[in-house]
Amino acid sequence: MSLPHDPPPRRKLHHTLRNLRRVPLWLLALLLVASLVVFVLAYRQNNLTALQLRDTLLQVDKDNGDVEGALRDLREFTYSHMNAGLAADNGVYPPIQLKYRYDRLVAEANAKAAEPRDDRQIAIDAANHCNTRVGVRNDCVSAYLEARVTAQPPTIPDALYKFDFAAPIWSPDLAGWSLVAAVFLAMTLVIKIASQRWLESRIRNHA
Repeated sequence: MSLPHDPPPRRKLHHTLRNLRRVPLWLLALLLVASLVVFVLAYRQNNLTALQLRDTLLQVDKDNGDVEGALRDLREFTYSHMNAGLAADNGVYPPIQLKYRYDRLVAEANAKAAEPRDDRQIAIDAANHCNTRVGVRNDCVSAYLEARVTAQPPTIPDALYKFDFAAPIWSPDLAGWSLVAAVFLAMTLVIKIASQRWLESRIRNHA
């Protein structure tokens, strides 16, 4: 006479449940919390580093130092790290505006405008320009001379002293990989809990 034994489906369910329980839920939860802590700290540090690089850039600009080098350091860091954007709290856009570079560019433009002009050549150019305008030659010459002789305020292109660098949504740095780990662990934890409950329910139904 054969001894009673668990039906095969139930044994298989027990075996699967034991395998799931080899990695305890508390360990997954602990790893998830650790990943989230690392992510928050690294995410915040990215922004702090970007702010430090911005402050360094502004100081270099004030000291008339290697502005291009400081700009390059900030740009490369921002482009390669999430949460490294520098949106201004006061609503100023773009958030990076190099005041002292602007002042230097204005001074250079004013110095260039103050250089001696070849008024004779300007008059010749005016005559040549207006020869084709029959009936309005005198007015044309006057307008041409006024446009080129009268001092005009310098216009500095914004691209020379205003900057804004966009940070990526995700980056392969400590913050990015810890976020990936946290998402993976959270999904694993949810699937593990759901699977264990489903298996326990199936085992009870086979009892």
